[in-house]
Amino acid sequence: MSRRSGQDGTVVIAGNWYRVRWRMDVEHQKERINMNEKVAPVVFDKNGIPKPPSFDVLRKARDIVEKSGANSEERFNRVVLGEINFRDQAKRYIRWIQSRDREPIKDTSSIEAALNKWILPEIGDLPLGDVHNVTVKPLVNKMKQSLSARTVNKYVEYVRQIVASLKDGRTGEPIHPRKWDSSVLDVPVINPRKQRRPALRQDAINTLVSNSEGTEQALYVLLAATGMRISEALAIEAKHFVNDHRTIQVCQQVDRYKPRVVKYLKTDAGYREIDLPQNIADYLRSYINGKDGLLFKTRNGTPYLHNGLHQRWLTPRLEAMQIDEKGMGFHAFRRFRKTWLRGERCQEDINNFWMGHQPETMSELYSRMDFELVRRLDESERVGVGFNVPSIQVAPSAPRIHDEVELELAAQVL
Repeated sequence: MSRRSGQDGTVVIAGNWYRVRWRMDVEHQKERINMNEKVAPVVFDKNGIPKPPSFDVLRKARDIVEKSGANSEERFNRVVLGEINFRDQAKRYIRWIQSRDREPIKDTSSIEAALNKWILPEIGDLPLGDVHNVTVKPLVNKMKQSLSARTVNKYVEYVRQIVASLKDGRTGEPIHPRKWDSSVLDVPVINPRKQRRPALRQDAINTLVSNSEGTEQALYVLLAATGMRISEALAIEAKHFVNDHRTIQVCQQVDRYKPRVVKYLKTDAGYREIDLPQNIADYLRSYINGKDGLLFKTRNGTPYLHNGLHQRWLTPRLEAMQIDEKGMGFHAFRRFRKTWLRGERCQEDINNFWMGHQPETMSELYSRMDFELVRRLDESERVGVGFNVPSIQVAPSAPRIHDEVELELAAQVL
């Protein structure tokens, strides 16, 4: 309630009474109204002059003001601001983080999924002022039964950010300042050793590549050789291969829920170039030959959704290999690549550049790998990929350009 300072009231003498005056907020009215109430009879001195109010009178006056609710944060939020519930503020928060100039979040699907499945059913109808340690604790207890410690902490952070996002228009400070206490909430401690981080091993990669063919095989090779996120890989087009197919430009991704390509990535560091050893470049060149547009697309020309490919391709393969580790998905290829690069002592600045990880030190920030193409190509050849690359002779051929395009080109030649 930063727009209202606490009132003690002003004690005045009116008639034969000490009266306290203060101002009170009223619903649907911008200006506050003046209030007054009797405190105690006036005390006169021997000359018949009213004495100043005693400390006891001043104390009673303060009590009257407090009991009226003039200094109540809850009343201020309800009457002046209009009490908003957590659900409505969450909608405002989502719109704000997408449109703000400072670090906007374009893809809020993961936040919205957490809100809709876990948070809103539990506390969505609570007034925002009532969302605090005690009221959020039942939500934490419920999430701990099914979710990992890291996920619970992440979802609690969403709650904190939404409560703090309601700001005073004059000062920019939170309307509901909170001192969140992890002990009261009983938020689980994140233990890195217990986190689920499923990664494919070298023999599993070799089996996946050797037992697949066509587009499926090409996707496995691309993921294992580059460490790209699946959303990035499914948005790759032939035009993104440069330097005689030795370098891939990553600049777009497939929407998580809709079969469409979007021009933003998960992080700013995601906008990068990934360099390939010669054998991978030759394999992918054979696959790209004659392909138009997206490398991985449906018959209708729309990009694949990774969930569909996971169910159709990866899950049956892993089950046949008797790999049923919980959470094993396409991201396991990315962990394989990161593990291989570190095992081969890949230069850390190049490693982070290829993986699209944010620089953590000033040295990494100063290192401009986008200028060091020759150095990157040499390093990619040295570290290799860590799995058996199919020979060019058996590399899958991509669908040729549409017949109508070929006819149009032939007509231009004639």
